[in-house]
Amino acid sequence: MDTSNRLMERQTSADMVFAVLYDEIVDLSLLPGTKMSEADVAKRFDLSRQPVREAFGRLSKLGLVAIRPQRPTVVRHFSLEDIQNTRFLRAAIELEVLRSACDERDTSFDTHLDACMENQSQAMADNDADKFHAHDYDFHQLLCATAKADFAFEMISGSKAQVDRLCMLSLTSQASMKDLFEDHVEILDAVRQGNKRKVETAIRQHLDRLTPIIKAVQETHPDYFE
Repeated sequence: MDTSNRLMERQTSADMVFAVLYDEIVDLSLLPGTKMSEADVAKRFDLSRQPVREAFGRLSKLGLVAIRPQRPTVVRHFSLEDIQNTRFLRAAIELEVLRSACDERDTSFDTHLDACMENQSQAMADNDADKFHAHDYDFHQLLCATAKADFAFEMISGSKAQVDRLCMLSLTSQASMKDLFEDHVEILDAVRQGNKRKVETAIRQHLDRLTPIIKAVQETHPDYFE
């Protein structure tokens, strides 16, 4: 195998390990404080340590794991400072995305957005938090696409990783999913109306839901925080 093929295979393996561990950290299959060694993860995926090391590095940049020399890598606990910083960053980016969509949006994504809303509604009816979370992710990605700002979703998704674990803890009832779904309805309606003032109110309300979530998780799972 030549050098270019080896590099491609290594990157593909690292991408796979990253994607699986990312999902497991965000959906709390791997809880805060969980220890992981390169050797154990490599054995699990039947890989060498190099792609695992690369995946750990990417997770570390997202603030999801802490890499410690000569010690197991650990899933990071929630950091209130990181959460507040990420919320500030996400609000700034997503608000500009939605304002841009109000000015000029790509209507070719309307069918996808409508389907996404139907999927959220079905997940809510089924009380399926995992599916609802996946469709929530799709919704925000589609908003960036309709605003012709796909690049912005990379920044939003990076910041979302910090708080998605908290949100998964809150998506335990249809009531909590209903709140988020109704926010999405208001956001989408405002964008389609081209109403920037309504868009700002809707997105701020959506992101402000994180405050009671933090308080509730601190009360029920204080050991999840730094």
